[in-house]
Amino acid sequence: MTPVLILLLVLLGLAGFAGLWLAGLYNGLVTLRNRFKNAFAQIDVQLKRRYDLIPNLVETAKGYLTHERETLEAVIKARNIAAAAATTAAGDPSNADALRSLAGAESGLAGALSRLMVVSEAYPELKANENMLRLGEELTSTENKVAFARQAFNDAVMVYNTRRETFPTVLVAGALGFQPAELFTLTDAAERAAPKVSFG
Repeated sequence: MTPVLILLLVLLGLAGFAGLWLAGLYNGLVTLRNRFKNAFAQIDVQLKRRYDLIPNLVETAKGYLTHERETLEAVIKARNIAAAAATTAAGDPSNADALRSLAGAESGLAGALSRLMVVSEAYPELKANENMLRLGEELTSTENKVAFARQAFNDAVMVYNTRRETFPTVLVAGALGFQPAELFTLTDAAERAAPKVSFG
């Protein structure tokens, strides 16, 4: 074998190794990105369940809260805004602006639901209503599921971002189109608290 042929074989071997290495990095990032997108899909399922419960809660309360029309309308409006933000975020969970918008909309919904619960305290018949009690229990259960799903999403995002930002992946992640993912977090203490639902 001539030295030129040996050099050519070595270069081909290095190029092949580099190609396999790059494919491994790419496939690893795709896997992690798909995991956090799947984790967001679980949040989306629970949010939709909650959004479906809220109109029933408002409808049940309507008969008792005749003087609280503004509160009921605020809950429905906040629910609709949050549902639209969730639909946008579900379309691309890697979109940081969409996740921030969803977090803000969820904050508004939590505030509106909290106001509804405070107002409902003044109506003993409403608090004792069987349908309202059942809806409150379902809403509380769903809130817990949303919190667990959000934690799983944030864990998946953390693993993805860590892989994306560590050497040697950091050298090629941006060039391959893998942008940082946004955590789904609430920004202040009032927003962090789930609406307290209690009719008992």
